[in-house]
Amino acid sequence: MMIQGRPISPGRAEGEVLVIDDAFSFLGGVDASTGELKVSPGGNVAGKVLVFPSGKGSTVGSFVMYDLKVHGKAPAAVINASAETIVTTGAVISSIPMIDKVDVSLFRTGDTVKVDADNGTAEIENVTVTDSVSSVILIDGRILMLRRPDGARSYPGRWSLCAGKVEEGEDPETAAVREIMEETGIEAGKPLGRIDPILVREKSTVWRVSPFIFRADGEVPSLNSENTAYRLCSPDEVISCDRLVERTPEAVKALLDLTR
Repeated sequence: MMIQGRPISPGRAEGEVLVIDDAFSFLGGVDASTGELKVSPGGNVAGKVLVFPSGKGSTVGSFVMYDLKVHGKAPAAVINASAETIVTTGAVISSIPMIDKVDVSLFRTGDTVKVDADNGTAEIENVTVTDSVSSVILIDGRILMLRRPDGARSYPGRWSLCAGKVEEGEDPETAAVREIMEETGIEAGKPLGRIDPILVREKSTVWRVSPFIFRADGEVPSLNSENTAYRLCSPDEVISCDRLVERTPEAVKALLDLTR
């Protein structure tokens, strides 16, 4: 899977990913002489493609990155969602390839990634992209949520919107209408709106999801075997629901905003 970002510090590198979930400071966050992380999840940054949302902390962090380089313990590359001055400076003075403007949620520790910071790209090996759809169905002002079987191959036991894969040669809107009929027995008309696709990583698959919103007032869902239960939820109930498919609240909010 190829991801386009923004070049920050030039160069090319390949290595194993080490993900840090939170904003990271090199000062206090890593031992400059050994490369050992002092924060979760632990591990050693030497030769790794270090992925984290953004930098933080003292400007001394730039010199910690340079110290890592001097000791032969520097990361092979850095990938951020948003570059800030400290990490950018450290990468440049240490000749560490770096890119940003990347969705860091798509990376997993242990991935193998090729970084081309001259062109601002990162390629994750052995990850495929599959097109899918996910639809908010409004029934009398409430949102239809579906529970996937515990034995489902994708997101077992999770609550989701009405979702499914786009078949070969099918456009997303047609796929959304078809999935609604197959999974709920509801004959959907034209959507009230749609938003740009979002990306969701599940194991070695990245789902490129096209989200839609439909209205189906007065309808009573009739489920097929792809789901085990349904419930009608307020927007607040969706957001607070546990065991949701990732990024569902974000998609729901954006789609509801289209109808206001």
